[in-house]
Amino acid sequence: MAKRNSSLGKAKEAKNDEFYTQLSDIENELKHYKKHFKGKTVLCNCDDPRVSNFFHYFAYKFEDLGLKRLITTCYKNQERDLFSQNDSERAIWLEYFGDRNGNRIPDPEEIGIHYFEGNGDFRSAECIELLKQADIVVTNPPFSLFSEYMAQLMAYNKYFLVMGSQNALHYKDVFPLIKDNKIWVGYNAPKLFQIPDHAEGKNIVVVDGVRYQQFGNIIWFTNLDIKKRHEELILYKKFNADDYPTYENFDAIDVKEVSEIPVDYFGIMGVPDMFLKIYNPEQFELIGIGSGGLAASIGVKKNYRGRTDIALCVNGKHSCPYSRILIRRKEA
Repeated sequence: MAKRNSSLGKAKEAKNDEFYTQLSDIENELKHYKKHFKGKTVLCNCDDPRVSNFFHYFAYKFEDLGLKRLITTCYKNQERDLFSQNDSERAIWLEYFGDRNGNRIPDPEEIGIHYFEGNGDFRSAECIELLKQADIVVTNPPFSLFSEYMAQLMAYNKYFLVMGSQNALHYKDVFPLIKDNKIWVGYNAPKLFQIPDHAEGKNIVVVDGVRYQQFGNIIWFTNLDIKKRHEELILYKKFNADDYPTYENFDAIDVKEVSEIPVDYFGIMGVPDMFLKIYNPEQFELIGIGSGGLAASIGVKKNYRGRTDIALCVNGKHSCPYSRILIRRKEA
């Protein structure tokens, strides 16, 4: 995972956000949310609507989903090219109200084309006006602007389903939203994103002549209620001190695998990040994160046994090679 995570880190440093979502990944996730879209206006505000698979999905599923309206916006792109370099100073937005001629296909004459005065940036006043008109936002926003993008969605109180790095779970402005049950993790973890021919980096694969960047840490974030959020995790292991050591710098036990959460323990536990993918707020309470600044805010000690960072320790060492989410079971 660390090698794949480095690809996203390098992309962020270079502000390379040209990662395009496969239709199959959109279909695999959206099939769990169909009930949410009837009568709704959907906005895809980080897409070139003429080539976006998000536009393709919603336009062709418009009647099946019972949509009211589809809006997609384009950032600085006037060309029919997936990787346009965004060098145009104007952009467009399209809207679709569904099939009018009975063929259940989004024909060009049924799609309204509108020109922005500006560059189509999701933060622009023009795009914010479209955001206000939307009921649900679905897209793959620029990875390097994820925190800013999420803050905008929350500020305008929008329902959404968007992609982001799993690293965002630890962002100081994202984790509190998860802890307060304002956002949560979706179902799937897409691996391959189409990239332009000029893109460089590690973990690039070619499938049927198409170049993809491979990631291991991309997940969906949403505030739409989903079935798995209410599914109870079946626990079977019994607590014993040998298998569940206590941290030396915080009053909690370490649990190496989500599947090994003890059935008979109701104190604070440190579990892998993977827990948030199956987190049921009716069964568990989120306490905090076990490393970094957010850990300090809940009392994890810094500089313990000579360490210069803030991290949970067992026998003077990091509890694990990755981070820990601190949780507590709710008693029935």
